[in-house]
Amino acid sequence: MNKSSEKKKNDNFIMLPTVDFCFKELMKNPKVRKGFIAAVLEKQPEEIADTILISTELRKESESDKLGILDVLVELEDGTKMNLEMQVAYFEHWTNRVLFYVSKIYTGQIQEGEDYDRLQKCIHVSILDFIHFPNDRRCCRKIAFCDTETGEQYTDLIELYILELGKLPPEDQNENGVIRWMRFLGGKNREEFEDMAKKDEYIDEAYNELKKLSVDEQKRMEYELRQKAIRDYNSQMKSAEKRGEKRGEERGEKRGEERGKGLGIEIGRRQTLKRNIGNRIEKGDSMEEIAELLEISAEEVQELAEEGQREEKSDN
Repeated sequence: MNKSSEKKKNDNFIMLPTVDFCFKELMKNPKVRKGFIAAVLEKQPEEIADTILISTELRKESESDKLGILDVLVELEDGTKMNLEMQVAYFEHWTNRVLFYVSKIYTGQIQEGEDYDRLQKCIHVSILDFIHFPNDRRCCRKIAFCDTETGEQYTDLIELYILELGKLPPEDQNENGVIRWMRFLGGKNREEFEDMAKKDEYIDEAYNELKKLSVDEQKRMEYELRQKAIRDYNSQMKSAEKRGEKRGEERGEKRGEERGKGLGIEIGRRQTLKRNIGNRIEKGDSMEEIAELLEISAEEVQELAEEGQREEKSDN
């Protein structure tokens, strides 16, 4: 590639909001944050008086420690807390993850001995580039605690919003609100972003922020490292599954092909978990910390740790 072609390619580079690093950087802009939150909550941006970005602790010592979703935690003027997460690749236990983190945010508002009336509303927003609800074409939904018989809402203290980018309907010139934002977040090139920026001042701000991020060499390097980490992680998971399937299929010659395939996948998963647990124990992490890191129960961490120790002794 000659210099002029390379320069043209670099000049046309634009970050994609579906990469969680980019999404998190966009949400650092107060106007972008206000516009998106207002759209999710079906309010006018002027009604969102103030938003405060709260530091999150999901990022560990390095990206190799955990491919954690880089989340955005926001506090509104009335005390409501909103957790925003972008996820591109299919995540089997997304519901479990969402409930785990929104519960931690909710219960973490008070200390022992403090009154329950201090608890403020918590909202979790999942922006997914995979299909989470396969049985309908609804691209966005709000989930709350309700009476299962009457449908009457029990409380609004915890609410979940699920936005599925893959279900967006064909573009409508009159669309607005959260659909317009979803289309922007799922955009794939400058032309799409430019077209959407003309229709909404808050999306225009987001596009301008996107352009600034894309020419920042340090931000671009972090963005590309994040992309690489995601690709590497997905590749490793697929390789582990294939190795597990192969081992299971070999055993399945005696126990039946279908049972062997399922067993192989489980063996591969457990072997990967045992290695990760052993590494974290060596670093001094507690069972509870490892459980949160790997998104499994503390009981399973203990079981796998003991199993790994037995295998290590038998190998020696």
